[in-house]
Amino acid sequence: MVSKRIVLHFPSRLVDQPIVYKLVKVYDLNFNILKASVTPEEEGLMVLELSGEEKNYKDGLEYLKSSGVKIQPLSEDIVRNETKCTDCGVCVSMCPVQALIVDPSTRKVKFDNEKCIACELCVKICPSHAMELHF
Repeated sequence: MVSKRIVLHFPSRLVDQPIVYKLVKVYDLNFNILKASVTPEEEGLMVLELSGEEKNYKDGLEYLKSSGVKIQPLSEDIVRNETKCTDCGVCVSMCPVQALIVDPSTRKVKFDNEKCIACELCVKICPSHAMELHF
């Protein structure tokens, strides 16, 4: 069984297509939409937790790629710039999934990109712009 968080970038020609439906129906995959921004005639973006049997997962990703959907791991979306971070902790209180925490022994902010759902709240609130969005 495979379960990963991925970011899908849909070209405008695909935003009205049943792409995720096919992942379920044809490839027997389960999904949880963590974030989505899909507007007709514009590029769409969807953050999914996708899971299923390994072969089905790989086949589903191949289907997405062959359809023109760009796929990237969620961990590539939000990054923490260590040199800019002042460990102020403002981001910690904003993170809904506790991907940002303060280490009690060092008082330094730690970022767990495996927990991150790319909601971008930390990017918007960070006073030193240490949390960055990458595509």
